[in-house]
Amino acid sequence: MSRTIEIIISPSGESHVETKGFAGSDCREASRFLELALGNTQSESLTAEFFEAHTHHQNHLEQET
Repeated sequence: MSRTIEIIISPSGESHVETKGFAGSDCREASRFLELALGNTQSESLTAEFFEAHTHHQNHLEQET
C-alpha cells in the first residue's frame, strides 16, 4: 500500500491533514512538519490503521517476553 498525506483547506481557511497507508504512530511522524506549518491542532482523529498497528506491535512484544 502506498503512503499518502492529504491536505484539505476549506474556503474559511481551516485545514485538515489526513494520512493513509501509515502504520501506528508513523502517521504522526510523517505529518508533523505539516501540522507545525499549518498552526495549532484543533483536534485529532485516529484511524483503525493506527490502532491495528499498535495492537500488532503490542502482541509482538508480548510474544517475545
